[in-house]
Amino acid sequence: MSGSIAYERFIWFHEQIKAGRYPNAPHLADHFEVSLRTAKRHIEFMRDRLGAPLVYKGARRGYGYDDASFELPLMPVTPEEVLSVLIARTLLSKTAGGVISEAMRRFGLKLLDQAARFGWEPERLDEIFSAAGHGFSPVPAAVFQAATRSLLDRKPLAFTYTSPQDEIPVNRVVEPHHLQYYMGSWVLIARCRLRDDFRMFYLSRMSNWKMLPDTFIPLPKDAWQSHVKGSFGIFQGREKTPVTLRFTPFRARWIRKQTWHPDQTLRDAADGGVELSFPVADFREVKMMILQFGADVEVVSPAALRTEIADEIRKMTRIYPTGDTAVEIMPEG
Repeated sequence: MSGSIAYERFIWFHEQIKAGRYPNAPHLADHFEVSLRTAKRHIEFMRDRLGAPLVYKGARRGYGYDDASFELPLMPVTPEEVLSVLIARTLLSKTAGGVISEAMRRFGLKLLDQAARFGWEPERLDEIFSAAGHGFSPVPAAVFQAATRSLLDRKPLAFTYTSPQDEIPVNRVVEPHHLQYYMGSWVLIARCRLRDDFRMFYLSRMSNWKMLPDTFIPLPKDAWQSHVKGSFGIFQGREKTPVTLRFTPFRARWIRKQTWHPDQTLRDAADGGVELSFPVADFREVKMMILQFGADVEVVSPAALRTEIADEIRKMTRIYPTGDTAVEIMPEG
């Protein structure tokens, strides 16, 4: 018998006690159509293994609790399930203004009793797992809570938004449909009433937020799904352009092990390099990715992206002209 089935019986027995019905072994056996012997074992397990303060009340011919505040512990989980939650706590520790990390911390404390049974002390887990990153956008806890509550309750969210393109604050009222965690930043996909269309808003760029009292009817997933996935990176759209990049044999060692997009394809080049192809809806983010690899990558197609990269390199040569001696390189040894 699986642990989840047994736990369902524990929950029923617990709820009967909380409701003041004084259940006993025959009640448990009848309700779940199990033997009286099995029902008695379940009650013993609750008392001996789950710590339930069970007391048999002779006058009521059933069980009650010595401690009315008792609650059942978490459902038994596997070592892998415990480990996955505790690692997630570490990975999300710096996001959402501490809202997620605090919730994970509280949940993690409940799981530590389970973890201790597997020989995993909290100090050891903190020592052997960590998460690192840079360039992420911290979000005030109140903003994150307002956004998630608006999503769950289907209530419009009003805020002032400052776009990085022009740094001009604009008041917005939006209908949140999806919250995405992307590369260290929380991004809200919402229907903007000002633009009468779906837009993407970084929570870190919101201020003066307020959840409005009225509700809205969410639009079908097809109306906003193109803003979440389909193309490379955070910039999405309905129209996609196939991009092909050729990496040198040296850089290909890493690229072959990476996933840039679920629909990517890899093709080995004759020189030992590799060609990576994937769909893109907007060149802005992929340009930054390409430039970080320097001379280890070449844009094969499309021509428009190749031209944009070439223009960017020309601008860089004006900053770092040939023969520039502004930076002194110290000799080795």
